[in-house]
Amino acid sequence: MAAGAGKSLDLPVVDLASSDVGAAAESIRKACVDSGFFYVVNHGVEEGLLEKVFAQSRRFFELPLEEKMALRRNSNHRGYTPPYAEKLDASSKFEGDLKESFYIGPIGDEGLQNDANQWPSEERLPSWKETIKMYHATALATGKRILSLIALSLNLDVEFFEKVGAFNCPSAFLRLLHYPGEVDDSDVGNYGASAHSDYGMITLLVTDGTPGLQICRERDKHPQLWEDVQHIDGALIVNIGDLLERWTNCIYRSTVHRVVAVGKERYSVAFFLDPNPDLVVQCLESCCSEACPPRFPPVKSSDYLKERLSATYK
Repeated sequence: MAAGAGKSLDLPVVDLASSDVGAAAESIRKACVDSGFFYVVNHGVEEGLLEKVFAQSRRFFELPLEEKMALRRNSNHRGYTPPYAEKLDASSKFEGDLKESFYIGPIGDEGLQNDANQWPSEERLPSWKETIKMYHATALATGKRILSLIALSLNLDVEFFEKVGAFNCPSAFLRLLHYPGEVDDSDVGNYGASAHSDYGMITLLVTDGTPGLQICRERDKHPQLWEDVQHIDGALIVNIGDLLERWTNCIYRSTVHRVVAVGKERYSVAFFLDPNPDLVVQCLESCCSEACPPRFPPVKSSDYLKERLSATYK
């Protein structure tokens, strides 16, 4: 473990039900400049729904490996990813990260047969699909509310992201994650999820309370200082991704984070809200000037995300 690992980090808690929208936006701005991470409460995701999602996640990951592999992640990045198949930190000496996961992408209209997702058998896992679809829709609505506050925090119109088309068929992916408890001697020093920054706009994360998530606010500092992100009952952990950092010309920071092995099983659910795949992401006018020109060229969202994902999987 890196020097300084284990220091606890205080992050802002943003109340989505607060009547003081300006104060909420200011808290988000401070968080995005300082660490890229914050909590949200009163987010509209009912505790009962979260309990059902975690229960269904456990049921899937407890299936025999051959059943899970029958739903292995396809070219559309939907389905099961086994342990060691993903390597988030290219410099890691290990074959791949310890975690296993299951991706659910944008959910289409089943009547039009345009849902590209893979789903476990209803007979094997009754109500699994229904529960996951319900959470996907709820997290999408919550993510849009958070992005409206992020827009305000950048002195933009509250509907900025909607007006530029980011929410026109957004690339919204739900990822169920399972981290092992005990690991083999050959995996000592490996990570549940090795160091990385998220690729898109924002991520909404909920955990089962098991520790392990750490962030490094100064990635170029040596030795690196890793800080623990504490679990808060009822709160979602939100972090911004690299696309939003590009949009803001690095004013808002996508922060490197990882999940360390703690000798105990860990479950989490991540929701990645990224813009319409055809949307061109370029520096906001309010985030650049002659003295601070754009650091990145314009890029189509889908091109950028595909390039990043292709480097992650073997």
